[in-house]
Amino acid sequence: MEISAQTGSVLSGNQQPELRAIAQHETRGHMASDLGRYLFAAVFGAVRGYSPKATNFPLTLSPDHRNWHSGVFNDRFRVQLADAAATTVTSHISKDGHYFIHPDPMQCRSLTVREAARLQTFPDDYLFLGNRTQQYVQVGNAVPPFLARQISHLLLTALSDKSASRATDNRASDRIRNDLFD
Repeated sequence: MEISAQTGSVLSGNQQPELRAIAQHETRGHMASDLGRYLFAAVFGAVRGYSPKATNFPLTLSPDHRNWHSGVFNDRFRVQLADAAATTVTSHISKDGHYFIHPDPMQCRSLTVREAARLQTFPDDYLFLGNRTQQYVQVGNAVPPFLARQISHLLLTALSDKSASRATDNRASDRIRNDLFD
């Protein structure tokens, strides 16, 4: 995976042109009432540059939830913006796609397992096992591979520096011991 020196971003490292097909990129079914909310959220996000809150939705699109107007779940329907960092992918994506709405209004759907996996920096040839719900849970519970790699490099550097420091301390201790007892 390449990193841009200027931006520090991942540059299409998980997309592999030699693959003839992309696995686990099937959309799930959605209720008709949710599709209207998804379309509204995607258009709203594309036009305004942020995901709508409950108060931004027309009353005709309000879901029949007790807490819709309470503010507790103010962002129950959240669009992932095309030109912004994605929200954290969590295992809740397995329950419904309300918090992971695709940014393209023409697609009017939630993210697929593969799209969520790409956000998590999994390569396209990585396959998740089980049914689709289980696959979403695996993606949401995973530490993103790119993040894990960065953490492992930091740990390796820190541990290597500590080992080198310990070796230097041991040599200094040996010299002191030799000076004292020779």
